[in-house]
Amino acid sequence: MAAITAQELELQMPDATQLLSDEPEIESSLHYMQLLLLVTCLEWAWQERDDFFIGANLTIYFSRQQLKNRDFRGPDFFLVKGTTRSPRNSWVIWEEDGRYPDLIIELLSDSTASVDRNAKLQLYAKRFHTPEYFYFSPDTLEFAGFKLNVDTYLPIPSNAQGWLWSESLGFFLGIHNRQLRYFSVEGAMVPTPQEAAKNEMLKTNQAMQIARRSDERAEHEKARADRLATKLKELGIDPDELGS
Repeated sequence: MAAITAQELELQMPDATQLLSDEPEIESSLHYMQLLLLVTCLEWAWQERDDFFIGANLTIYFSRQQLKNRDFRGPDFFLVKGTTRSPRNSWVIWEEDGRYPDLIIELLSDSTASVDRNAKLQLYAKRFHTPEYFYFSPDTLEFAGFKLNVDTYLPIPSNAQGWLWSESLGFFLGIHNRQLRYFSVEGAMVPTPQEAAKNEMLKTNQAMQIARRSDERAEHEKARADRLATKLKELGIDPDELGS
């Protein structure tokens, strides 16, 4: 059966396999690259895990009334823990055991900034009860994070680097080279798969250089020992007897 739109399901019992995401196009290539970065870095960091789902520009359906009103809410990035990584056409709350996101990140733009700072902040706190909410502007670098306190968000204090801690992620979120990145407790930036491959290549090359220098030193020492042995023999001294 072909997937159908939310509008066609207004008076029907929706099925999570049929409800399609109904989100507008991503604002710009800058926003797209930022979103891609957030997704790929976390998937790389958690590549051994299979107990989470990442939604990227994906509609969250949280009530049937929402379907009738066509009042759709799709965070730019959201994380749900304690579930599976199975692909979804959308995130349908009543088909996911009532699970709402554990973390949401919105990417601000001129057309969405006011809604992201106000209406969505209220929705995610009072209706979703999402423990952590962050927003970031790839254009202006405006960055803020909030932690849920009952049904109200309180600002997350930054550390000395200006990073904000996320308990859901187990990472800091911070700005590096005008992009929002993840950082470990120790301060290491979580790499993309490409950055990780490059780092491994650098480590391999460094190890090869160290091994080559070690071999060169060993050859130098052997040549030096051979020259000394030759000189001793010229003097009528058996080198082998010196160590006995």
